[in-house]
Order: sequence, then structure tokens, then C-alpha cells
Amino acid sequence: MKIIILGAGQVGITVAQNLASEANDITVVDSENELLRDLQDRLDIRTVQGTASHPDILAQAGADEADMVIAVTNSDETNMIACQTAWTLFQTPTKIARVRAPEYLNHSVLFSQGALPVDVLISPEQLVTDYIMRLIEHPGALQVLDFAGGKVRLVAVKAYYGGPLVGHELKDLNEHLKGAEARVAAIYRRGRAIMPTGNTVIEADDEVFFLAAAQNIPAVMKELRRAEKPFRRLIFAGGGNIGCRLASALEERFRIKMIERDSAHAAKISEQLKRTIVLHGDAADEDLLLEENIEDTDVFCAITNDDEANILSAMLAKRLGARKVMALINRAAYVDLIQSSAVDIAISPQQATIGSLLTHIREGDVVVVHSLRRGAAEAIEAVAHGSSTTSKVVGQKVEDIKLPEGTSIGAIVRGDDVIMAHHDTIIESEDHVILFLIDKRRIHEVERLFQVGATFI
Repeated sequence: MKIIILGAGQVGITVAQNLASEANDITVVDSENELLRDLQDRLDIRTVQGTASHPDILAQAGADEADMVIAVTNSDETNMIACQTAWTLFQTPTKIARVRAPEYLNHSVLFSQGALPVDVLISPEQLVTDYIMRLIEHPGALQVLDFAGGKVRLVAVKAYYGGPLVGHELKDLNEHLKGAEARVAAIYRRGRAIMPTGNTVIEADDEVFFLAAAQNIPAVMKELRRAEKPFRRLIFAGGGNIGCRLASALEERFRIKMIERDSAHAAKISEQLKRTIVLHGDAADEDLLLEENIEDTDVFCAITNDDEANILSAMLAKRLGARKVMALINRAAYVDLIQSSAVDIAISPQQATIGSLLTHIREGDVVVVHSLRRGAAEAIEAVAHGSSTTSKVVGQKVEDIKLPEGTSIGAIVRGDDVIMAHHDTIIESEDHVILFLIDKRRIHEVERLFQVGATFI
């Protein structure tokens, strides 16, 4: 595909890295020449310097031949106008824009073909909000990802000493679960991926990715690690878009405090939120945290727009006794540095956003993509179409499907039924098939499997 990426910020760079490695024709546009030079040194891409929404810059970037424009500059307005320009002047088929401001997002009519023709809206703040909410709902999870409209979830947990299954083979899992079936999609041991079989023995500190119906997740987690009490008391450091969305969505079910540094903004959000206690102060102030009983807090989540402040306040909260701490971190180097150390969960907006973008780029009928392990692995939901004569998967047993190395089928959603994939499970037309790829470079082979032959009408 010929793709133009507008904006060489953190999201733009992450998207370019992911797509350039998959043999796409990528052009990146940005006003900062230095950023572009650095990007071109590292990746096999074209770059164009200039304002992303200007017609001459888009023409220079090849908008007349582009299959897709992805507008992810730091300006909502530039992103929207760039999509408008790409459609009006160049009839670019697919236009994706990152829009942050809820003031725009609350009016979907703005993004219709007759107004601002944006085909796909990406809101990183909303994606991160949803991501954090799922983590809060599942104590002990490192990652929780939705498939098939929430019917199936992929959950990553760390197996701890004392867990019922540590030291046992995977085939024992479903015996323990008594009907709440699950499928382990991958195990990461000391940073290396293991394709699990029934004879694989779970070790302490293994990072286990499993698929299960949403209602069975708590039961599976109990088998892999000591059961954790549900979260009740939450502290959010930062009253920006993410903090306010989280508090608004959760304040009826949890006891929430929010720490905001700006006094005027703190006063404003205290009026907007009904049950959340809003505190004016510095989240890295030890006295303030102690005063607010940090030692009794279940989750401390630092979600300001300052990486360093998030890391330091989360580390301090952990030292002072918070049960679990999370930090929003934009810089990829920091994510790798912090994860699994003093901070329990490092949340990367880029990784949350890239999955949503990739969903619209994948070939075949791929409806959900989640990027995992800092982009090295992927979990996808693909829809099987056609018949046994026109499709490489329909009518086939799972064991007979020629999957690329390091790829496994974890679950199948058929209507409202969730089916854990076994070797003799037969794929039917319109099944939603959930796959795990240890090596995302094999994605095109998977896409080809789910493409329908020319005879299919």
C-alpha cells in the first residue's frame, strides 16, 4: 500500500516503523527537517518537509496516488483540514485523523463526507482510557484486550510462586477450570517467546497470554496467580482528558481521588465530577500522598502529560505503600526501562493507538488488531468468508490450516458463541477467528489466508 503519514511525532514514528517493516510504500510529512532526517536514516521511507495540510505539500508527497492518508500531527485542526484537502483535491480513498479534543469528537456530523471527510477517527485519550479501565476491572492483569465486541479477551498475567498452575503442565489448566475453558496463546519466559503445547510447564515469572470468554477471565487468572482482591480506592495523578474520562466513568463504582497541579483547572474539574475528590497539589509531594492515605490505595495511576513526573510520582507512591501503580509513558525507551521494575504497569499511548490504526491497514477482513510486546507481536481478529472452494480456512480443521511459524489460532466467535480452538475445530464462513502472532513480520501470510479467491462472489 502507498501510505502518507502526516506528522513525525511519537505516534507518527511508531506507525512508520510498523508499516515500513511490512513492505509498504511510506512517505512521512513534517515541518521539522531534523526529525525527518533522523527517520530517513533509520527507515526505508520517503520524507517531505512542509505543512501537512497544504495542497502543494500533499501533492509532493504523492497524494494523487496514495491509498491512505494518516494525519497524526499535534494539531487536531491540521489533521482535519489535511483529510479535507486529500479528499477534495486528490480523492484519497481512506483518510484517518487523530483528533483529541472532545469538543470535536462530541459532534460526529462534523466528520461526514459532506463536511470534513474523515473515514476513521483515532482518539488516543479514549483508547488509553478504555485500556486503563480494563486493567482496573481485572486486578493482577498486565494487559487486557478486547475482541469480538468484548465477547473474548486476551489477558497477560505474570505467573507467581504459589499460583495453582506454576510447576504444572498447561493441559491441566482446563481440568482445574471446570467448564470455564481458556486457551494459552503464548508464553514469554525471560523475554523470549514460547509457543505453548499441552506439555509446556508454567514457571514462576512467566508472562502468560491467554484467551477466554470475558466472563471466564477471573476464574482463569485465579489458576495462574494468587487471587487479588478487587480494587476499590483509586488515585489519579493528572486531571487532563484521560483523568477526567476515567473519573467520570468509574466514580460510581470506586472511591476516587484526583490530584491536579493547576489550581484553576482543579476547581473546574471538581465542578464537573460528581463523586470524585479533587485535590490541588503535586502528585510527587510525599506529604500530600501520606495525608491522603496512599498506603490504603489500591491503584495509583499517573496520567499527566509529563513522562518524568509520571514515573517519579508512581515510584514514590509504590514506595509509600500503594498496592499497584501505573504510569502513562510516551517515550518508548522509558517504557522498556520502567516496565516490571518499581512501576507495575507502563502504559504506552503509542501502542494503544497503533493497534487501532493497523486495523484499517490490514488486508483481508481484519476487524481488530492489537500490538503486543512493544510492537514485536500481534493479536488479530479476522473474519473467514467464502466456502471450502474459495477460502483457505473455511471448512478446514485448525490443524490442517497452513499457519506461518509462530502463529496460533486461539479462539473462534460464531454468532454469540465463543469456541476455544482445538486441533479438530472446523472453521465456518463468517467465523471471527482470533490469532496470536509471535512474529508480526508474518502478518501478510496470515492476511493471505483470509483473503477470498476470485471465484467468491
